[in-house]
Amino acid sequence: MALFVRLIIQRILLLIPLLLGVILFVFIVMKFSGADPAIAALAGQGGNPTPAQIAQFRHENGLDQPLIVQYFYFVADVFRGNLGYSLLNHQPVTQIIGTALPLTLQLTGLGILVAVVLALLLGITGALFRDRWPDKVIRFATLAFVAAPSFWVALLLVQWFSVDVKIFPPSGYVNPQQNLGQFFLYMVLPMVSLALPIAGALARIVRTSMVEELDRDYVRTAMGNGLPRIVVVGRNVLRNALINPLTVLGLQIGYLIGGAVIIETTFALPGMGQTMINSVINSDPFVVQGVVIVIAIGFVVVNMIVDILYLAVNPRLRSAAA
Repeated sequence: MALFVRLIIQRILLLIPLLLGVILFVFIVMKFSGADPAIAALAGQGGNPTPAQIAQFRHENGLDQPLIVQYFYFVADVFRGNLGYSLLNHQPVTQIIGTALPLTLQLTGLGILVAVVLALLLGITGALFRDRWPDKVIRFATLAFVAAPSFWVALLLVQWFSVDVKIFPPSGYVNPQQNLGQFFLYMVLPMVSLALPIAGALARIVRTSMVEELDRDYVRTAMGNGLPRIVVVGRNVLRNALINPLTVLGLQIGYLIGGAVIIETTFALPGMGQTMINSVINSDPFVVQGVVIVIAIGFVVVNMIVDILYLAVNPRLRSAAA
């Protein structure tokens, strides 16, 4: 137990340089993106800003300081939760993100849930019926899921279930606190569009891991001693086979977040992706910067959590680290 706690502390300590690196990357990209916050802010107030006004704005906001000084101020502001103000509506960026983030978390969480359930169902079924017709059908379906981009899947689902059959609404959002049933009705198509490509990739890995475990000697020995197949599969095979898919799931989180940007735009969901797209179109760099930082930090933190779960389910890794 002490070793496991020590490994968790090590992972958390490694998170600090990762976060600093992410913030540095976003800072550099925004500095060399060509967007000048001084010009954008003053132009948003009306009229053409003069060089004197631009210089004054830069001085008041520390934009005339050396880059290394600006970076340290930027890091300090981020850790204080200060991501600046929108140049369009003059709202704090944290307030804008606080409004958009819950929807993105809802969409991503539902997408992960659907992807994991579907991947387990298809992967385990394919492994148990290896090389028979259910396995062949599942392999073909998962390959199609992997090859299909999420936006294309979204458009097909809208055409089939919103235009042709009219079961689900094509776009929009209802807060779950107002009407939970309507919330799920509006979220079905987005979460399925987001989940299918990931479910296909995970299902293929689950199947491969299950097949490898089913061919091991301990499985044949256990069933030869009279243990029911369902007990051996559920108690031993499944647990050992899920180690590799768990690692891949952490890597797929990045795809989920990137796919959420496209899905939110497709279904007109007012989440982080839609907020970022609107900010890019309207030249609002501080909002873009804040959204990218929050998404990047979320990706790093989620992968750290998956890493800790990987340690929890893989005792051999803990023994090797000792």
